[in-house]
Amino acid sequence: MMRTAARTMDFFDRQVSVLIKQRHEVDEHEAVRMFLSSKTYRMLTDDEMKLWHLSPLALYDIWESEHLTGSPLDSLYLRV
Repeated sequence: MMRTAARTMDFFDRQVSVLIKQRHEVDEHEAVRMFLSSKTYRMLTDDEMKLWHLSPLALYDIWESEHLTGSPLDSLYLRV
């Protein structure tokens, strides 16, 4: 399994964490922790899934679905 490039991960870490911070009213460190400890983040690091083709807003939606339901697969972006 290949790993998504560090530069790409840094971009998404920052962008998605800002959205989590704003929408869940948590501090920056908590927002980063919430994202980095998620299944969504693990999926993003899996280069075979190519989630880096999505926008930060789409990744936030996937994370939000996971946060609400326990599964990132409940997101409209990943449903089959």
